[in-house]
Amino acid sequence: MRVLVVEDERLLADLIARWLRGEAHAVDVAYDGDAALERLGVNDYDVVVLDRDLPVVHGDDVCRALVDSGAQTRVLMLTAAAEIGDRVAGLSLGADDYLPKPFAFAELAARVLALGRRARPAAPPVLNRAGITVDLPRREVYRNGRYVALSRKEFATLAELMRADGAVVSAEHLLEKVWDEHADPFTAAVRVTILKLRRKLGDPPVVETVPGDGYVIR
Repeated sequence: MRVLVVEDERLLADLIARWLRGEAHAVDVAYDGDAALERLGVNDYDVVVLDRDLPVVHGDDVCRALVDSGAQTRVLMLTAAAEIGDRVAGLSLGADDYLPKPFAFAELAARVLALGRRARPAAPPVLNRAGITVDLPRREVYRNGRYVALSRKEFATLAELMRADGAVVSAEHLLEKVWDEHADPFTAAVRVTILKLRRKLGDPPVVETVPGDGYVIR
């Protein structure tokens, strides 16, 4: 999934981003509300991890702007305030979930995953197609019962192809969902990852190239 972390405590923001990248998500980071709005206007995110008390533009205003835009992006709001009234206020702004600080990174990652499922059309946690099984919560892949060890980018790429359920997935879509904002749109990263994925999945090849359109698992 594509996730935006908005947190003015830079160390915490970077730690959250590192943890979520370890879960095979593409993660961008903003350290204030203005930077968050700029990124939200350019990129399509599945989930925003949003600190409520932000400089420049308050987190409440970022949340309002996102909700008013009609985007399907889900919001996990963070705050140091743990009072019930604060939680209610945050949720009333349109946030989908609320997590008080301090929190466990594992719980945050689980909530992000749950919200991400709500941001897209419903998909089962275990995907099966063409002899391939992708267990999303466990981040495990099998081909005809054989375990396949994949890197984070390879796993995320395969997950996007499997979610498409036989439809063609463009390289642009893969860049949007698997790589972060620093990815060069003219890079060969997608093609190289697909080549590695094919090699690891073995024969017969299941990831097809559709010239001019993208990739598909039929």
